[in-house]
Amino acid sequence: MTFTQLHVFATLAKVGSFSRAAAALGISQSGVSHAIKQLEAAWCVSLFSRDGAAVSLTEVGSRLLVRAQDMLQQQEALLQEAQAAQGVARGRLHIASFGATSSLRLLPQLLAGFRQAHPLVEVHIEEAVDSVVLQWLLERRVELGFVVLPDERFDTVALLEDELVAVLPAAHPLAQKASISALEFHGQPFIRTSAGSGPRVDAFLGEKGSVPNTLYRFEQLSSMMGFVAQGDALTIAARLALPAPPAGVVYRPLAPRNHRHIALAALRFDRLSPAAAAFVESTRKARKRLVME
Repeated sequence: MTFTQLHVFATLAKVGSFSRAAAALGISQSGVSHAIKQLEAAWCVSLFSRDGAAVSLTEVGSRLLVRAQDMLQQQEALLQEAQAAQGVARGRLHIASFGATSSLRLLPQLLAGFRQAHPLVEVHIEEAVDSVVLQWLLERRVELGFVVLPDERFDTVALLEDELVAVLPAAHPLAQKASISALEFHGQPFIRTSAGSGPRVDAFLGEKGSVPNTLYRFEQLSSMMGFVAQGDALTIAARLALPAPPAGVVYRPLAPRNHRHIALAALRFDRLSPAAAAFVESTRKARKRLVME
């Protein structure tokens, strides 16, 4: 077993096909296949199930991937420790973001100070919904990610408070109210999203037995805002994920208000690479200066 083979294993698990893994790694498809066969022979297990050109992890492959990702993170940490001994922070840092709240509101501010202090660290950002970010952290695919508190599985640095708000057509009767209760969405034409706040929206409505008439399901905020502006439907979204209200759209607090607390997280802060540890320390220093417009 080599670190190169583990890197091939992790890449193939991520992209789901030998051809895409070969392209991502800059090697031949047969090179990818050979590395996986060597690992499977060494460990006496089948790591992937094949379905035509696509592959997926077996149950044992999923378990071993977590170990492999941990070893790859520690390899990166070793390299960074050696480079840090020369007085310069280098290496790669992988951070998971769960959408506009962290990608647009937090990361630009946090990265500005970090890059100034550590210009030779290469920062990689991957964006996904909240549940996937949690999975990536648990699987050690990324060292750092943004989460909604509380979550006792991680070490965290609390950053800011956000809240869910009603997103309404300006001409809708509910737009005249100061706040909107769950029951006032009952039977209303509604937009649902696969974004990470979806489960929180469902919980807010479900607690009061409110059942909106879901007509649309969108992943993009721009699609949601367009349909609300046309007066076609209502929705609920995280305030910091939203832009300034466009023409024809208003935001109203929920009743009761539904807050969420955002944090930077890692499985364990005491096992971070030097680059990740430096980012956590930079974030701690910067959090009091964060500006939310």
